[in-house]
Amino acid sequence: MLILGLDSAGKTTILYRIASGETIMTVPTIGFNLEELEYNQMKFKVWDLGGQENLRPYWRCYYSGTNAIIFVVDSCDRERIEVASKELEIISGDNNLQKTVIAIFANKQDDKKHCMSVEEITEKMKLSEIQNVTWSIFETSGVTGEGLKEGMEWIASHCK
Repeated sequence: MLILGLDSAGKTTILYRIASGETIMTVPTIGFNLEELEYNQMKFKVWDLGGQENLRPYWRCYYSGTNAIIFVVDSCDRERIEVASKELEIISGDNNLQKTVIAIFANKQDDKKHCMSVEEITEKMKLSEIQNVTWSIFETSGVTGEGLKEGMEWIASHCK
């Protein structure tokens, strides 16, 4: 499984919240973090890849053998929602990922005052146009853990 998304979207926070149930302090990921998770009696090798612009072209080096992707979107980052949309379009259009499921985590939903709703993100990212892969979107918060269980259960049910 890969965790992808723009820098500062909350990928590493989500990884360690799922792995340990706790919120940890993180620093920008240069390269990757690798964890083995067990969820619903399934084992996942999870690669959390850095999201800085200069690292994104290397994401495709990790596509081989990937059965699931968590694509993390910062729900408060209105300025870069189109950039996130473009990156997801590139991922979903890659021939190596046609059998891969994509769980889109609309993250930072704990900041209701500033974040976009799932409906707004779905519209702005033109998610209805994604047709090459199976996908679903979830309201999440890496800080509180909101929505992570639902997202992981969806992934587990599609990876059996």
